[in-house]
Order: sequence, then structure tokens, then C-alpha cells
Amino acid sequence: MSATRDADSRRGIGASVLRKEDARLMRGRGQYVSDMLLPGQQEVAFLRSPVAHGTIRRVGKPADASASVFACDDLQGVSPIVAPSTLPSYRVSEHHPLARGKVRFVGEPVVMCVAPTRAQAEDLVERVELEIEPIRPLVDAHAALADTAVRVHDDWPDNAFLTLKYDKDFDRHAATATRIVRREVSLARQAMLPMEGKAIVAYWDDRADQLIVYTSSQVPHMIRVGLAQCLGIDEGRLRVIAPDVGGGFGYKCVLQPEEVCVAWLALRFRRPFRYVEDRREHLVAGANTRQHHYRLAGHVDERGRLLALDAEITIDGGAYSNWPFTIGLEPGQATGNLPGPYAIQGYRCTTRCVATNKPGFLPYRGVARSGVCFAIELLIDAIAREVGREPWQVRAENLVRPDQMPFDNVARKHYDSGDYPRGLNWVREAIGFDAVRARQQRAEADGRLIGVGFASYCEQSAHGTSVFASWGLPLVPGYDQATVRVTPDGGLEVCVGVHSHGQGMETTLAQIANEVLGVELERIRVVHGDTGTTPFSTGTYASRGIVMAGGAVGSACEALLPRLVRIGAALLRCAEEQARFEGGRVVGPEGSVTMREIAHAWYVRPERLPADVDRGGLEASVSYRPKVDTGVFSYASHAVVVAVDPELGSVELLDYVICEDCGTMVNPMIVEGQTIGGVVQGIGTALYEECPYDDNGQPLATTLMDYLLPAATEAPPIRVHHFETASPYTKFGVKGMGEGGAIAPPAAIFNAVNDALRQFGVEVSSTPLTPAKLQAALATARASAAPRGAGPFDSPRAGSRAEDAS
Repeated sequence: MSATRDADSRRGIGASVLRKEDARLMRGRGQYVSDMLLPGQQEVAFLRSPVAHGTIRRVGKPADASASVFACDDLQGVSPIVAPSTLPSYRVSEHHPLARGKVRFVGEPVVMCVAPTRAQAEDLVERVELEIEPIRPLVDAHAALADTAVRVHDDWPDNAFLTLKYDKDFDRHAATATRIVRREVSLARQAMLPMEGKAIVAYWDDRADQLIVYTSSQVPHMIRVGLAQCLGIDEGRLRVIAPDVGGGFGYKCVLQPEEVCVAWLALRFRRPFRYVEDRREHLVAGANTRQHHYRLAGHVDERGRLLALDAEITIDGGAYSNWPFTIGLEPGQATGNLPGPYAIQGYRCTTRCVATNKPGFLPYRGVARSGVCFAIELLIDAIAREVGREPWQVRAENLVRPDQMPFDNVARKHYDSGDYPRGLNWVREAIGFDAVRARQQRAEADGRLIGVGFASYCEQSAHGTSVFASWGLPLVPGYDQATVRVTPDGGLEVCVGVHSHGQGMETTLAQIANEVLGVELERIRVVHGDTGTTPFSTGTYASRGIVMAGGAVGSACEALLPRLVRIGAALLRCAEEQARFEGGRVVGPEGSVTMREIAHAWYVRPERLPADVDRGGLEASVSYRPKVDTGVFSYASHAVVVAVDPELGSVELLDYVICEDCGTMVNPMIVEGQTIGGVVQGIGTALYEECPYDDNGQPLATTLMDYLLPAATEAPPIRVHHFETASPYTKFGVKGMGEGGAIAPPAAIFNAVNDALRQFGVEVSSTPLTPAKLQAALATARASAAPRGAGPFDSPRAGSRAEDAS
């Protein structure tokens, strides 16, 4: 049941209203951890390991400041961060908040120093003597897998975190193929670079008898669980508050060692302590995502129909498994999502996650799907070249059709709804494909080469209990809760356990409440991010916020409707059956009463209430999860036109179009903003961002002079078109979409560049596509003088089938 109002005045679901939170965030009135200054507050700095792998021989504390310097053994009562899993072959790593006995990556915290100011704390760090006996570092995942003489974790037999194997009818369908197309692709390691890094302030509240932790987090309720376990205290004695958060992207959905350290200080000394990560710390210790390697073999027929897919995936997992999602999340997502939006019939995949001397792998926007999309979409283009068809035609040949929905794919993913081919056709027409092909026949005046590329994907969002439970995580998401309260003035207070880190939840959740109860957005206050005042939720990640919290808010608002109607009918002196809720009022045969009047009766004039009034009052708490909790699938197709300078190796993005479908859009403006922001991140993956390491495990991009990010000048015009296929499983038909924009750009851009360079027989397949890499690929092609159509990357044809990639 929803409020009815004139279409022009709609501010509920489907309205592109301005974000409520921007009134403070865009005027410098946000409150972040860095803005907090408490009486007696001490600042924290960390001495981090200067070597990638080694045994700690000695920590020498300054004699005059030893009480302000803490190493691992000083953290009495603190347990290491341990994330168990029931995934086959999974190995547990103990991650001590301060390194114990051994360091495993450059930047690992070894010593913690406290002082009245950050500068003084850093000066104290400089006075600590740290002796480390180096051990040969393991920097390359493939080499680490083969090397058992040196191990990241000494109690393991080798360096494999886990190995996943999956086979669904591969041999049967591969046997029917007439061609095999093979490719090898890889993605570089990246850092996430939110505007605000890690930030924590903690103190002891004597009145509440609680440890209070303010942390820049996506998941405050989960952090409370993790901190309580590490500190050995009851959760009831711990309150975690996430204030305004300056971006997260997954970096802030896990328990961080610095959070444990700062919380321990406050628990131990009963005074405030704060740590704020600086940019160099982030680039050194936070190079923790995207690094995948794929070996693929596509078994196809003469039209390019992908009958069976064979894959080997290697993921560089770094040194430690994170809590609570574990290192198993990335290989699990890679294995399950590699088939993408395609109706592949046979699938075999071996995925290995390997421990190396780098920061531990964390879930980043898209979680493995940028990698799998890059791999499968480059393979689709290669198949098109092999069979002599246009790439969009081969995609259309393989995409799941709308008449097949709901569709259970070869990797047991349940696609709930959508029209994948329609989205592809829309971007093909919008990008002007035929005009681009005609343009390619004419030489450009500046000598550059034009290319067009496509990429399609589907995004599993709001994964539920059954998905996470199957991975055996230490904390499994279940129902999300919301509490909705009518205030005495007839406004609404909406309390949710999720937390916004840029998604606009204070607006979209208010819009859902407005849709149901008709209360003006200005009079709806969304409360989130505080374990002391909000119901439990595992938080904001996996594009779940609007599905889970939105469903809970809508359900809680609906639970209030009969209560409002009963009180309203009493005030109107009519039978309850004669009253209805409409436009934020209860309407009867001879008039109406407002929410304010109903609230006034409940709070101030109870003598006006009916005798059978609902004792629950004007407050409802409701739990929600979708009817099917395996996730709902958004999808999109991207198309891009590029201009490549073969002499300079530069790539310019001339045009970029997207057609996406995330079900019912609560706020199309916010959806579009999320999409465009994700695309720019994807451009960074494709062309700029990389955390390289030397043979000693030293990071080589530790400032923003070395680690390149796309800015406004690197972003092309981006046009976004929306379909709205409502999910049959969720409240209001919504689907998650926060990660999707970042998934497809690397694949679309690389396919466009390869299209531009096809006359040279060049294929590029390793991110980022820097000018140096492009020039090197062109130089190699020119040196080999590969003729058009018979380049060095061509696959063996039927009759000369090579050994399977696996």
C-alpha cells in the first residue's frame, strides 16, 4: 500500500530529488573522524615494516618514552584477527594487529607510538630501533605457488590459501565444439583510494560503562562483533559509531588491525586515542585488490557460440585473510561469475588464491567481477575475430534471452529478470556503430586509429544468507532490520543498521518512507551508523543497501498503516472500515486527519485514542530479506569509441554509452551518479592504476606522483540509459547497482583498443594499458611483420586443437 499523490509532486520511489545529506556535505559541515577532538586525546602513529618478509629480531624502545611505545607482546588480552571458512582447502592465517615474530609485507604495522600530536607520535616512531632479519620475499603468485622452500606462513605446507575446482558438463559440451579460442589476460594490483582513508578514535565512557569507537566504516555492527572478539569483551560493553564516511569501496567493510590497536589503547588507559591514515600509508599498506590472472579456452562452434569454457584463475591474495569475508570471497566470486551474462552450457574452472608478501587482498567495488568481465569479454571479442563476425553479433548469439528468465546458469547463479540482448542493442545503436565502422575506412587527419568496443555483464547484488553460509564465513548476513517511528510533530525517524559512505541513503531511504507514508522528505530523518541507536545489520557492501535496508524500511512503514488508520478513524468518529490512508492522511467519509494530528493524539492527548488502539504505538521494527536470497542481478552493456595514437601509445576515450537495468530505480539521479563514478574508477583500472613491486617486494607507487588516478580531464562524455525490469523477489522490485559502473570499463576499453589496432595483429590483455605497454606491443607486432588476420595471437583452428588450457 502506498500513498497516492499527483505525479508532479511525487518525491518517493522514482523521483530524482536532490540528496538530503548534501546540504551539509557540500558545505563543509560533515563530521568525520578527523574533525573530532576530545579532551586529553592522544594521537597514534605506526612503525611499519620496511621489508617485505623477515624475522623480527629486536624492537628497541626509547628509554625515556617506553610507556608510549607498544609492540605485539604489549597488547595483553588481544587476540589475532582470524577468519575461518569451510571452503574446501582453505587455510587460516593469524593476523596480529602488530606483527608478531615475523613481518609479511612492506607497511605491516610492527610498533604503535602515542603522543599528544601526530607529529610527535611520528617523531617517536623514528626513535624506535627495529631489527629484522630478511627472508627471501615471494612477490609473484605463480612463483610463490611453485616455491615451497619459502613460505609466507611457516605452518603451511605451501603458499596456497585455497584451491577451488568446479566442473559442470564441460567434457560433454566441449566435445561438440569445432574451434578452441585461447587467451591469457591479467589485471594489475591496485589500491582503492577513498578520499578518506582509515580513521579511528576511541575512548572509554564511564557513564555508559562502554568502550566507544568512532571509525570510518561501512559496517559498524560487524566491526563491533570483530572488535569484541579480538579484545575479549562483551559486545554490550562496546559501541561502534560510523560518522560521515569519505568513501569506502570495500576498503572499510573489514576489521582493520589499526581499529583493534586504537580500541585496545582506549580500553587499557581509559582516555581518547585517534589514528588517521595518511595517503602514503594507504598506498604502501593498502595495495590490496584486483590482481588476477586468467588462462581461458573457449570451445565454440562456427557461429561463435560458446559451448564450453575452460579456465585457470590465479589470484594474488597477499599475506593475510580478512575478517569476516575471508580471502575466499574473491576466488569464490571469480569462479561463480566468470560465465557472466552468457548461456554457456559446459564450464570447468580451477581457481587458486596464493599467499604472497603483499598486503592482504580485500573486496573492492565489483569484487572479482571486474576481473571476470575483463577476461570473458576479451575472450568474446577474440572468438568474434576467429569466426569472422562482429563482436556485438557474437555477444548477442551467447547472451541469456529474456524468455529464458529466470535463468539458472552453468555456475548455479540464479538470474531473476532482464533483457540482456536489448541492452546490448541499445548501446550498439547509441554509440553509432555503423558510423564508426564507416569512419574507420577513412584515415584520420592526425594519424590516430579509431576503435569501438563493447562489454556486457550482470551484477549479483544483495547476496543473502544461503550464499554466505555456503562459504562458511565467521559472520553470515541474515535479515536486515529497520525501525520507523512517527515523531510527536508527525515527522518520521527511520533507523537502519546499514551505513552510507556516499550512496545517498539518507535520501533514498527517506524516499521509500515517503512512498508508503506520504511524509515530506524534509520531515524524515534517517539515523544510521551507530550500534547504540540502530537495529542490527551486517552493513553496506555487495550492492545490498537499497535491497535490504530499503525493503526493511518499506515493510516497517507498511506495518504502521493499520495503526494510523485505527487512530485516524477514531479521531474522525467513523468506523475503521470507512477510513483509508491516502496522501499522508487518514481520510474518512466527512474529512481527514493529518499525521501530525494522529501523533498529537498518541503522544499528548491519549484520551482521544480508541479503546482497541494497537499497543505497539507509532513505532514499528521489522526484519526483511528477499523472497529468494541468492541475490538479484542487475545487468548492463557498455560501449566506447577510442582514438589510439600508434606513435605515442596514447588512448583517448571519445564517446562512452551505457544501458543498464537495476530494476525499479528509487532515485534515478543517484543511480546515474553512482554509475558514472564507477565508470571513472573502471577507466583507472584500464589505463592508469597500478601498484607494482620490485623483486624485493618493495612497492614502487607510494605517492600520487607514481600512482595515477583518472580525473575530470580523463573522463569522456558518458551517456547512461536505463531499463527498469522489476525483480520478482524484492520489495518494490529494486536491485542493487552500486558496483556495476566499475565492472565493464576495462573490458570495453581494451576491446576498443584492440579493434583499433587489429590491422597490426595486436591484442593487449594486461592492465593498465599504459603508453609504454602499447608502444611495446606495436613494436613487437611491427618487428614480426604479422599480416592482417593472421597475427601472433590467433587461435588454433579446427583440426589443430591444442591441449586444454587447464
